[in-house]
Parts: sequence; C-alpha cells; structure tokens
Amino acid sequence: MNNSFAVRREVMQHIEKFMLDNMNNYLKSIDTIWQPSDFLPDSTKGNFFEEVKELRESAKGLSYDLLAVLIGDTITEEALPTYESWLTMVEGVSKDEEGGWMKWVRHWTSEENRHGDLLNKYLYLSGRVNMRQLEVSTQYLLADGFDIGTDQDPYRNFIYTSFQELATNISHRRVASLAKRDGDTLLSKMCGVIASDEARHARAYKDFISEIIKVDPNEVLLAFEDMMRKKIVMPAHFLRELGKKAGETFTHFADAAQRLGVYTSVDYVDILKQLINDWEIEGLRSLNDAGEKARDYLMKLPDRLSRIAERMKNPTLEYQFKWIHAM
Repeated sequence: MNNSFAVRREVMQHIEKFMLDNMNNYLKSIDTIWQPSDFLPDSTKGNFFEEVKELRESAKGLSYDLLAVLIGDTITEEALPTYESWLTMVEGVSKDEEGGWMKWVRHWTSEENRHGDLLNKYLYLSGRVNMRQLEVSTQYLLADGFDIGTDQDPYRNFIYTSFQELATNISHRRVASLAKRDGDTLLSKMCGVIASDEARHARAYKDFISEIIKVDPNEVLLAFEDMMRKKIVMPAHFLRELGKKAGETFTHFADAAQRLGVYTSVDYVDILKQLINDWEIEGLRSLNDAGEKARDYLMKLPDRLSRIAERMKNPTLEYQFKWIHAM
C-alpha cells in the first residue's frame, strides 16, 4: 500500500499543474462572486424589518418536508470544517500553504463556506426553525466526524467529491424548484446560485479524475469499483438531533428528500451513469486483468441498481423533527 501511495503522490504532483492552470474555470474571483448579504435583508437599511416580514410570509408557504430537507442541507453545508480537514489529509496534498493542492482546498472551502452562511441566516429569519436544535445538530455533526470510506487516497476522495458535488447540485436545484412552487422566490434564487457553485465544483473534481485516468487508469478503476461496492454515503450520514444516536436523524432526512423527489435512489444511479460516461470508462484500453474486472463490474452496476431502485417503495412514515416549530 505504501508503494501505491507513492505512485499516487507522483500522480497528484503530475496533475497539479493542470489544476492550477484551470483553477479560474472552476472557482470564481472573490472580488466578484456573490455573497450571502446580496440576498438577505440589509440590517443597515430603514426597510429591514419590512423585508424580514416579507421573507417570513414567503417562508410560511414551504411544506414541512421541504423545510426539513432545507435544514438538513444547511447543517450539511455548515459542517464544512470537517470536509476541509479531511481533504488536507489526502495523500499528495502538501501541507505547505503555498502548495498548489492546499491552494485548491482553501479556495474551494471559501466558496463552499458561503452556502451554509446564507441558508443559516435565511432559516433564522424565517421564524419557522428552532435554531438551537439546528445548532445542536450542526455541532454534533462536526464532533461526530464522518467515515466515507476514502481513507487518504486521492483517487477515492476525488471520485467521492465528483459524486457528491453532483448530488448536492441536484438537491439544491430541486429545492429551488419546490421553493418557487411554494411561493418563496427568494429561497429559490438562493438555492439556485448554490446549485450553480456545486456544478462548477463537480466539473473540477470530474476533470481531476479524467486527468488521473490518463496516467493511472487501472488504479482509478479499482478505486471506483471499491467506492461503489461500499456505496457512496452522504457526508451528513451521522446526522442526529438532541437525544438521538449518530445517524438516527439522517434516515428521516433522507426519507423526506425521497418523498419530495429532491434526491432519490434513481438520482444515485443517474449520477453513476454520468460518471461512467464522462470518464469514458467503457472505452478504456490497455488495462490489466484487475482493471478489466473492475470496469466490467462498473458497466453492469447501473442496470442492477436501477432494478433495485424500481422495487423500492416511497417512504410514507412522516417524522416530527425537533428543528421545526409547529405552526
């Protein structure tokens, strides 16, 4: 395994120049990118309370499940320090603050940080959320950490982030559409711009893997196969409320997302298909026996998962979250 990590370090150094040359395609200038205050009522203005009142009126129309999913998404985004520390431990990410990969991690983190900041302030102003319960869940998620099965392997980590950024893009886009349906155009705009960020970030991590495949295809396929055999878990899979065990609330959050169609088992399969297509897995040549077996497994997996997804029943058990005030 040590030799494997040595090769990965070399590959990470090899594609570092690609990342630095293309960084401006994946991340936007801090001077011009949107900030949470662009969307929220301005407390320095005389009409602040009127704007807050309008925000609260619009938030009243959000369905219970939609509000629950929005809160779960917010807590997930607020756990960003965990994700940043996880990426800094990846093999090949030099701890030198001036190093290329550390530069990526810091700039990616700075963009992602705005998401939780914006949604948290919106939920606070909405008047529908028990903020202390939300804050307890956020602290639990940070304290509990997470195990996503990637270890320090950059291949597994970039496969995971490719998958996860696509998943969050879908989730935020769907919440945006549902918020608009429920009459909250402000929330719809917020989730729309967050989804746009996630799409850019997904493109970055997918491109990193595409570059790695050019020089180490067999190991990428083995890493991809391993990740899919374990299943891609969501970063908030340890989500819990006060008095609950780690992961206990995540099940109810995922059920609400499935009921609403915000993120479903079908979406999981569709993301897998997209990654197989984007990375041109089927057309890879000159693989060793292990690489060929991994590719065969990956190519057959979407159909097998689709059959399972078709048999899954939509969850009907509704759950009363401690995060949400009764109206």
